[in-house]
Amino acid sequence: QVQLVESGGGLVQAGGSLKLSCAASGSTRVMNAMAWYRQAPGKQRDLVASITIGGVTNYSDSVKGRFIISRENAKNTVYLQMNNLKPEDTAVYYCYGISIISVYWGQGTQVTVSS
Repeated sequence: QVQLVESGGGLVQAGGSLKLSCAASGSTRVMNAMAWYRQAPGKQRDLVASITIGGVTNYSDSVKGRFIISRENAKNTVYLQMNNLKPEDTAVYYCYGISIISVYWGQGTQVTVSS
């Protein structure tokens, strides 16, 4: 059974940086696309950034120029480098992956940015 396991969340001051990681285990099949979503309390889950197997990236307007998504296909792992963090970036961040047969979600990791 495929599992996505996130790590790297935590508490950081505004202006600081964090790097999230998400590794897919339980399958040798490389994810066609991987992404990061986030959900703040009382709000819907929104796309932060995505990356295809070929490395094409897409970012939400709110994080463009601050966040960088990358992946290592050999490790079936996706990363999110978050720079110049703002209090409004505070949320639970979820890893997402899609293969040719299914979609998968991680359990989420909390990111808290203090002002």
